[in-house]
Amino acid sequence: VQLQASGGGLAQAGGSLRLSCAASGRGISSNRMGWYRQVPGKEREFVASMTDRAWRNYADSVKGRFTISRDNARNTVYLQMDSLKVEDTAVYYCNLWTRLAGHYWGQGTQVTVSS
Repeated sequence: VQLQASGGGLAQAGGSLRLSCAASGRGISSNRMGWYRQVPGKEREFVASMTDRAWRNYADSVKGRFTISRDNARNTVYLQMDSLKVEDTAVYYCNLWTRLAGHYWGQGTQVTVSS
């Protein structure tokens, strides 16, 4: 299974960015896809996830600002990040989870929010 993330980059506080992550490989039907983030010196933290049946879950810190969506036909998940804050700066990792195989991770993409 491979996860290819794209998007991210630099934005000003209050601005927006969009992340995408496409999954490929076998045995990834009935999955949950989402995003985690990590800053140096801290543990990776959950951001948002969405199942293939459209169940969404968000971290409290991003509720109302970030929106997760997905295209099941393309096994692609998106994260629309609005009203960005400086504290959203992190490396964002795409994640795919299946009941049988557990977690898969993408390569990480940097998001930097300037004040």
